[in-house]
Amino acid sequence: MAERTQKDTMLKVFGTLNEAQARWFVAREAMIIGHGGIKKMCELTGLSKPTIIKGIKELKAKEKFDAGERIRRPGAGRKRIEERNPEILKVLKEIMDETTAGDPMSLLKWTSKSTYQIKDQLQRLGYSITEDTVGRILKEMDYSLQANVKVKEGGTHKDRDSQFRYINDLAKEFMGWGDPVISIDAKKKERVGDFKNPGRRWRPKGSPEEVNVYDYPSLSKGTAIPYGAYDIQKNNGVVNVGISHETAEFAVESIRRWWKQFGSHQYPNTKRMLICADGGGSNGSRNRAWKFYLQLLSDEISLSIAVCHYPPGTSKWNKIEHRMFSFISMNWRGQPLVNLETVVNMISATTTKSGLRIKAFLDTKYYKTGIKISDEQMQALNLDPHNLYPQWNYTIVPREK
Repeated sequence: MAERTQKDTMLKVFGTLNEAQARWFVAREAMIIGHGGIKKMCELTGLSKPTIIKGIKELKAKEKFDAGERIRRPGAGRKRIEERNPEILKVLKEIMDETTAGDPMSLLKWTSKSTYQIKDQLQRLGYSITEDTVGRILKEMDYSLQANVKVKEGGTHKDRDSQFRYINDLAKEFMGWGDPVISIDAKKKERVGDFKNPGRRWRPKGSPEEVNVYDYPSLSKGTAIPYGAYDIQKNNGVVNVGISHETAEFAVESIRRWWKQFGSHQYPNTKRMLICADGGGSNGSRNRAWKFYLQLLSDEISLSIAVCHYPPGTSKWNKIEHRMFSFISMNWRGQPLVNLETVVNMISATTTKSGLRIKAFLDTKYYKTGIKISDEQMQALNLDPHNLYPQWNYTIVPREK
């Protein structure tokens, strides 16, 4: 409470000073704080780092200075970016209103909404802005740096934390030995056709993309079912775009395509791989067909396949969600997915500063639903349960040919 009062008092004084006085006042406070003082005062006052550094140099200089006169008359100097581009406030608010971390459809879901990341997004939208300016505007919009408050527990599983630690330790072990670790999941199904896709794209003024007024199913050209496999180490992945049903066979086919496209070339000497997957759906821990088709893949490529499932209610922690799917969603925002070719091309064209590479395939095979795996077929699997939570962790070993 005392610290809050001290900050409020400091800002009151700061608001009464002219340009030079404010610079010296903030510089002095930064010097008193010591290490990290400049950054802290930037966040508190909105002054830029160069301005505070300039103030520190002036305070340390031997020459006297006179603060009796204004450096510039009121209103002089460079106008603020929100004065030059008033719409930036609306854009910034839209970015800040994005949904919470973990949602792969959210523009910033994979970030902590830092000023650096917001600045990058604004620059991608065509605005020339700095981190410090972003911080200043956010403060003026009554935003503040806040930690999460743990009030929503949800359906937390009692073994969640220990399973996360197990996945993390096993992934480190695999990567330490140079073996692949991939994250897999199905992305949200997309209707194909002239339908509105949320978001905006740069286009010539007055010529927006025209789409159907109504979203009737009869106007659809089909459904795209993207299923991805993402390599955590190599930062590459495959998205298999199906057109029929999301089944266990389809999920395993997507892994097979990743292995053929990337894995077999980047890990030519490996004897095993680790798959991190959700606990439900086509790759669910209780899905017999998932284990059956995974055994066929293991036999085919002669690799032991270890599988770790995330605990119930934690699917958004899956790496593929925020390292690959989120960028795909960003890339096709505002772009109608008029046909399957557009879907495949938009996915393949997705890149990031960190060098993400994605190869998309169109899978035209019809995958049947309702396939039953018998007890005899399950007994024939070469499945080795792990000691810890065998319902979530197991290894499928190639059968002798």
